Amino acid sequence: MTDIPPVVAPGRLAALAQPSFALPGGLVLRPWAAQDAPALVQACLDPDIRHWNRPGLLSPEQARERIAAWEDRRLAERAVMWAVAPAEGGLPVGLIGLADFDLPGGSAEFLYWLLPAGRGSGAMAPAVDRVSSWAFEELGLHRLRITHSVANPASCRIAAKAGFPLEGTMRGALLHADGWHDEHLHARLRTDPVPPPAQAARDAVRRKVTRSSVL
Repeated sequence: MTDIPPVVAPGRLAALAQPSFALPGGLVLRPWAAQDAPALVQACLDPDIRHWNRPGLLSPEQARERIAAWEDRRLAERAVMWAVAPAEGGLPVGLIGLADFDLPGGSAEFLYWLLPAGRGSGAMAPAVDRVSSWAFEELGLHRLRITHSVANPASCRIAAKAGFPLEGTMRGALLHADGWHDEHLHARLRTDPVPPPAQAARDAVRRKVTRSSVL
């Protein structure tokens, strides 16, 4: 029997520095820091985030501990979390991350949320696309997936705009406070073309960065 080599070698994720990325609308993706704890506390109080993500309540100290634990999880190759934050500084307005890594099998799953201050900005689909690009091109993953309740159409729209087609419905897949929810499964492969909305957002960011470097 022929051994199949891992898609991503052990240690590859831990060896990569976590990058920051520019987003449209004056936002960036960057690593979380201890001073971001108030945003995490606020997120755990937000009804929509609590309903779809089940984060649990956190004190400021617990929020700082969780942020520190995210770096430990990155080094353990279990997850990578980014803050969606204003480019000029300030508290995050959202979170995006990859978790449930299967590096030998070349896959991972997205998670994300936005606080009210970040909703309507159009930032999340470009954020998903930018992290996908990094995961495919730099880390070397083959497949990324997004799952969400069928009762959460906002996540469905984000997945579609970021080039994650709907593959099917998983029945009774996740328990929420109001009972078991069916979930949509979306996925994108490394070999899939970049969707036009995502390419347009990439081009807009590149033009902005180019103008800034010239000024």
